[in-house]
Amino acid sequence: MFLSVLENRGFEVVSVCCKCGMVAEGELGIEQKEHIRPENEFETMCHPIAQAQILDDPHTDFYVLLCLCVGHDSPFLRHSDALCTVLAAKDRLLAHNPLAAHHLSKSYCRRVRM
Repeated sequence: MFLSVLENRGFEVVSVCCKCGMVAEGELGIEQKEHIRPENEFETMCHPIAQAQILDDPHTDFYVLLCLCVGHDSPFLRHSDALCTVLAAKDRLLAHNPLAAHHLSKSYCRRVRM
């Protein structure tokens, strides 16, 4: 939806996949028992620095960060060449669905808060 809003307003949109430049968690010293799914031998994590470098290549003027993991925005912002803003960050609490709380604020989440 956000993509079509931008494109309908004349913006050229360039995006990058979450797992591009992925790094094996074992290479970073993360033990298998610390994986999100410990039964998986191999898990990767995102590489926000590589994401910034890939997007800098087409000389992007402005970044709108949508659904980067909490904490991954900092290295992305540090290594990007363009101005940036964060629209929404994803987190494990909401199953990587950052806008769920907003969308459900008048129904399910209201009951949870009470």
